[in-house]
Parts: sequence; structure tokens; C-alpha cells
Amino acid sequence: MTKEPELLTDYKNRVIPALKQKHGYKNIHQIPKISKVVINTCVASSNDVKEALEIAKSELATISGQKPATTVSKKAISNFKLREDQPIGAKVTLRGRLMYEFLERLIKTALPRIRDFRGVSPRAFDGNGNYTLGVADQSIFPEIELDRIKRNIGFDVTFVTTASTNAEAKSLLTELGMPFSDKPKKPVAPKVESQSETAS
Repeated sequence: MTKEPELLTDYKNRVIPALKQKHGYKNIHQIPKISKVVINTCVASSNDVKEALEIAKSELATISGQKPATTVSKKAISNFKLREDQPIGAKVTLRGRLMYEFLERLIKTALPRIRDFRGVSPRAFDGNGNYTLGVADQSIFPEIELDRIKRNIGFDVTFVTTASTNAEAKSLLTELGMPFSDKPKKPVAPKVESQSETAS
């Protein structure tokens, strides 16, 4: 039997009781959870869309562990030389085990690798309990071999939750370890002088 992801175990054993206590949920079904994670990228502005799309799909598959689906344009836009139903990007929808494995790698490994990282924005909620995180390129994921990157791929990661408000969704993501930039810093304990320092 395959061992379940550590983040899923943590959600069941620690996060659920913490959220229940914080928000006073009476019913366990009220406690929010992440229902799916959608990773989406667009390459329509690239000079060689076909090559860029294949690279994007390959990188998303490496990062997520799941084969991406091709996304197409909904309407034609002549100024951008875009035809209706033209392949313009790729997306992956993760649920269950793969979702928690991806979340664990994103939160614990990938985000801390961002240069001068000071946390993610707390203002990217949509009002319905969902959160979208923009990632500049794929190199923050350790699965990606830096010397083999042919093109930088930026993408959005959307966390779809069952929370009914932004505050509840933020509590959920914070408990799971999402490093929001407005998270209060731990107070620094005052320095206690030793007796030798005091005597001198």
C-alpha cells in the first residue's frame, strides 16, 4: 500500500482540528478543504507557438506528474493574429494524491527557492475562497534540470477550495504552510545579559 502524502496526513491530523477551533465549525463538513489545483500556462504570444506549446506541456508534466491538456482560444482576435480554437496553452487539473504531493513540493521546496522571496501576496483571492498564485518560471522546481531549460514558462496555480469566504480560504492555506507575506513575524526574545556582562 502506497504511503499517503505528508501534507494530506497533516491536514487530517492537525489542520482540521485547528480550523474547527479557530472558526467554531459545528459540522465537520463545514471545514474547508482544497478540492483541486489547476496549473495553467499560455504561450500564444510566442513566435513559435507549436514549439513553445510542446515545451510547456513537457515542463508541466514534469512538475505535476500528470499529462497536461491543451487549451484553445475561445474567439478570434485579429490584432493578435489569433484564430478561434487555436491551441494557445496547456493546463493540468490535480486532485487527490497528486494534488497533495504537488502542494507539498510547491510550499516546502519550490517557493523558498525564489530569489529574495518574502512570501506570496495575500490579495490574490477571488472572493469565493479560491486563490491564484503566479509563478514566473519553472526553474524553482527541483524536478526541472536548469541546464536543459529551452524556454522560460510562466504559469498560474489556482487553489480551488470549498471555503465560502476569502478569510476561511486563507486560514486553510496558512495552516497548510502557505507563506503569505503579511504573516506576523515571531517576536524576538529580548537578550538576557549574563552575570559576567552585568558585573563588567
